[in-house]
Amino acid sequence: MPKPCLSNLWRSAAGLLGMSAVALGATAAHALNDPQAALAVERAANYQLIHAIVLLVTTFMSGRAATLARWLFLLGILLFCGAIYAKYLLHVVSAAKLAPTGGILLMAGWLTLCFSFPNIKK
Repeated sequence: MPKPCLSNLWRSAAGLLGMSAVALGATAAHALNDPQAALAVERAANYQLIHAIVLLVTTFMSGRAATLARWLFLLGILLFCGAIYAKYLLHVVSAAKLAPTGGILLMAGWLTLCFSFPNIKK
C-alpha cells in the first residue's frame, strides 16, 4: 500500500480531476455554441471523469504496477483531455497533437492495471 500521505495526494488529485471533469462537462453543455467543440469537450470530460475514478481506485492497490498505472492515468488525462480542452477552450489548435500520446498513456494505464490486482489491499 502506498504511504498514507502519498495516498492522500493521489486521492486529492483524483477528487480534483473528478470535480473539474464535471465543471468542464457543464461548460460543454451550456457555454459552447460550436457543436463540434461542445461534443469534443464533453467527450474529454467523460474520459477524465472515468479515469479520475479509476485513479481513485488505484490508491487502494500497492506495488510497482499500481504506482505505474497511477502515473500513466494522470499523465494520460493531462495530455489527452488537456489537449482537447486547450484546442477547443483556449483555441490552441496545435495542442491537439498531444492527444494521441495521452490516449496511448491511458491505454497503457489500463494494461498496467491488469498486473496490479494481486496487490489489492485486504
